[in-house]
Amino acid sequence: MLTLTDKAAPAPGATTRLRVPLRDFGTLLGLVLIVLVFAVAAPGFLTERNLLNILQQSSINACVALGMTLVIVSGGIDLSVGPVAALSAVLSASLMVAGVPPVLAVMAGLALGAACGAVNGALICFGGLQPFIVTLGTLSTYRALALIATDGNPIFGVPQSFRALVNGNVGGLPMAVVVVLVVALLAGLILRKTPFGEYLLAVGGNEEAAHIAGVPIALTKIGAYMLSGLLAALAAMILVGRLGAAEPILGNLWELDAIAAAAIGGASLMGGKGSILGTLLGAVILGAMRNGLTLMNVQAFYQLLATGLIILFAMLIDRFARGRA
Repeated sequence: MLTLTDKAAPAPGATTRLRVPLRDFGTLLGLVLIVLVFAVAAPGFLTERNLLNILQQSSINACVALGMTLVIVSGGIDLSVGPVAALSAVLSASLMVAGVPPVLAVMAGLALGAACGAVNGALICFGGLQPFIVTLGTLSTYRALALIATDGNPIFGVPQSFRALVNGNVGGLPMAVVVVLVVALLAGLILRKTPFGEYLLAVGGNEEAAHIAGVPIALTKIGAYMLSGLLAALAAMILVGRLGAAEPILGNLWELDAIAAAAIGGASLMGGKGSILGTLLGAVILGAMRNGLTLMNVQAFYQLLATGLIILFAMLIDRFARGRA
């Protein structure tokens, strides 16, 4: 039996085996509606090949958006995810081209992404600066570092072995999709089943009360930004494997897509609320919408307009829900 609820935790004494948060169910209905519309308006949309293509295209945004969701839950925002991804991609690609084993090169890129996130978190916590201001500043800084390191040129020559791994399949699903599903599972466990997840929700919900309760505010925020940087770097590795090259301009507007996916999925930019499942659905909604519009030969700037309107609409829904609460 399936029961809808506006809370993730089951009520005492409940006999149902599965409870679906109402907000996530609404996001799922939105995805179904979009699929039905494009199934009629765009021939070929529902083919197996195209649906797998949508999932693969959505995987990169989903990976970044999962990290963004954790930051938003903590009451912050990370506008630097695109440049962090570019900087990490440049480092990993450079190491692989220089002959470093891909595993070590990828680990170096992921570590750099986490380090960039730690810098963001430290400036916010110890510098007393607002997340928007800090990550807006590091957005330009990290992008500049990527451009300086490469002299503005792409890095080619990524080993074929790494590309084959990233572009492989597991059980009929693209490797990128499998990786993101594993990341989503881990993020869900972190958010709902660990003390760190409770700290994120507490800090985002009421930072002052969380401080009084003994929550380590600084460590919690820095941890959230480190995870955001780590997942942005992971998304960059996926893209580098697909393209076979790393560009210093990689990740342009990734922050907009990530925020949109999190907002569509029910994350509140006021903090204290977010859903891993909702973020995944939000990323697929954006991917399906863009894929369908492309099949209908709609120009790209209309797709950007649609993304902005979706963010505004999602925020209005959140504001209405909070007002009722």
